[in-house]
Amino acid sequence: MPLGKPAGVRCIQLDADLRCAIFGRPERPQCCAGLQPASEMCGESPTAALAWLSELETLTHPCPASKK
Repeated sequence: MPLGKPAGVRCIQLDADLRCAIFGRPERPQCCAGLQPASEMCGESPTAALAWLSELETLTHPCPASKK
């Protein structure tokens, strides 16, 4: 995504299994390549890890424009 991935928008590089299609390749963005897993991120299961990432998406999603 040349202009970055906004919060709440699915990355175009995710395949049907929610795996990165460009993992380990040089064109992978630094923000992804530099992400280091931690116990609080991974949790005890893939479900917990996805919930953590979903929470990040929610917390970083821009607020909707107020209607006038």
